[in-house]
Amino acid sequence: MSTSSPDTPAAAIAAELARLSPAYAPTPLLDLPRLAARLGVAQVLAKDEGRRHLGSFKSLGGTYAGLCALARAANTGIAALVATRPGGQPTLICASDGNHGLAVAAAAHFAGASARVYLHAGVPRARARRIEGEGTEVVWVEGTYDDAVHAAARAARATGGILVADTAGDANDPVVRDVMAGYGVIAAEIRAQVEAAGYARPTHLFVQAGVGGLAAALTEGLADWLEPPSVIVAVEPETAAAVAAALAAGCPVRLEGALETAADMLSCGEASAPALAMLLRHRVRPQPVPESALREAPALLSACGGPRTTPSGAAGLAGLIEVRANAVGPGEDASVLIVATEAEVEYAP
Repeated sequence: MSTSSPDTPAAAIAAELARLSPAYAPTPLLDLPRLAARLGVAQVLAKDEGRRHLGSFKSLGGTYAGLCALARAANTGIAALVATRPGGQPTLICASDGNHGLAVAAAAHFAGASARVYLHAGVPRARARRIEGEGTEVVWVEGTYDDAVHAAARAARATGGILVADTAGDANDPVVRDVMAGYGVIAAEIRAQVEAAGYARPTHLFVQAGVGGLAAALTEGLADWLEPPSVIVAVEPETAAAVAAALAAGCPVRLEGALETAADMLSCGEASAPALAMLLRHRVRPQPVPESALREAPALLSACGGPRTTPSGAAGLAGLIEVRANAVGPGEDASVLIVATEAEVEYAP
């Protein structure tokens, strides 16, 4: 029986997911010389997670963690769970801005279980329809993403469902650590792809942070591999800078307000404690960015040969744009790594 733990190697997680669908194959790592020249650095590498199953990196974490949770409940492994699809499984419950909910819905679909996803009022209806297309119930919550997080947690406690959150107040939460372990597949792929292609190892990583899970997972997977000065920057909207606030305080703090931003997948008011512990340990630098940089980044990325993505997907690049504009960023000999976290999907209203 395969079991999950925070120390499960990325290769084993990738193998579990590959058995589910060929769409979990490694995503491209792109060398973007035009973008590097535009920004005055030696190299820009972009990991295209829009090519991942379901169109975003979230399919690694949410699906893996959901399947691990169901397998633990059934006292079996993921492969056996998916093969037998037993009846009477608990319902998977989560909150989402869209992509995590879709990933958890996919986990339930693979396992023959049910799922319920709590969405806040700002989530586009088209994203909700994608979740419903997996046979999953959507529950709408007034307020922000953080209000949906609390509603999902209350529902799981009240109904006996399994909460598959991508954020938690407990730094040792096993499900959230499974989510981040799934994201760790990206770091393992990047290491292998850089070496195989003969690229210079990155000196800087600019990675977007909502609750901080992806930034933490890539930090854990790449910090000891980056070339000096080995700078890792967690990028988030100025209007929803939850990770910056948490890093300053040394613990998660709740931001108030609407948290409105063009990078709607990063509209989070409270950092995840498991992610924060990793970011603090590695002294990751926060970089809040204005809406102007978030809106500029997708077009610049596409114009310079990168993938088409959203303001959320190009937020790492927005952070690089911002620091270069302020003359405090990487120098001309720097090699910068960014992650395009989601595909630009054309939705009907």
